[in-house]
Amino acid sequence: MTSSDRLDATFAALADPTRRAILARLASSEASVMELTEPFAMSQPAISKHLKVLERAGLISRSQDAQRRPRRLEAKPFVEATEWLEKYRKIWAGNFQRLDTLLDQMKTDELRARDKKHSHPKR
Repeated sequence: MTSSDRLDATFAALADPTRRAILARLASSEASVMELTEPFAMSQPAISKHLKVLERAGLISRSQDAQRRPRRLEAKPFVEATEWLEKYRKIWAGNFQRLDTLLDQMKTDELRARDKKHSHPKR
């Protein structure tokens, strides 16, 4: 899977509110499918489908603990998505900084023009 494919899978998985809620739950600790099903008005098979999407995106993994198969968050896809978003955050921060500089310069120019106008006595 290419970097672009991984980002596509990550953002597609994050697009669904149920999957985001599952990830929020897993942020506190690992959980079984049954534990993840409890807070939702959904069947266990429906939650399992969401878990498969999250697993394919690499956002969660499954381990085996006796009969239990807990899911847990995986950091790598979140890191990759954050790095991708950070590039654009920096671009926008630079754009806003340039806009702030321009507005400050315009304000300074306006104040100077006003001061100059009021500093010349009328004849």
